[in-house]
Amino acid sequence: MRIRPRTPEDLPACVEALAQVQDTDRYPVNWPEDPGGWLTPAELASAWIAEEAGAVLGHVGVTRDAEITRLFVTPAARGRGLAVRLLDTVRAAVRAPLKLEVSSEGTAAIALYERSGWRRVGSSRADWLNAAGEPALLHHYVSP
Repeated sequence: MRIRPRTPEDLPACVEALAQVQDTDRYPVNWPEDPGGWLTPAELASAWIAEEAGAVLGHVGVTRDAEITRLFVTPAARGRGLAVRLLDTVRAAVRAPLKLEVSSEGTAAIALYERSGWRRVGSSRADWLNAAGEPALLHHYVSP
C-alpha cells in the first residue's frame, strides 16, 4: 500500500471508493450530483490517495487555508492505520497547524482524531441536515 498525490486520472476510482464509504457510513450524508466535483472543491490545495493493487483505499485533501477535507477510508481497508497515515502525509506536506471539522455522528472519526492528539476547539451547527433531519452538529479540531 502506498500514499501518493491524487491525479485527475484517479477521480473515477476515488468516486468508487467514496460510494463504498457512503453505502456503509452515509458519508457524505447526501450523495452529490457530481461526486468528482465534490472531491475537488474550489478551495482544494492538494489531495492524496492510499492505493493498493490499483484500488483506491483512502483519500484526503487539504484546503488553501490548511483544513483537512474529504478524508475517508474504504470499509474493507479499515483497521490498517490508513487514516492516520493520510493525516500524517498532509501534516508533512503542509507543515502548519491544520484544522478539520467532523459531524457529531462520526463517532469513529472523532475517536481517531482524539487518539491522534487532535484537540476540539469548538462546535457549531452546519447548514446541511444530519441523518435525523436536523442541522448537523460539527465539532472543530486543530492538529497536535
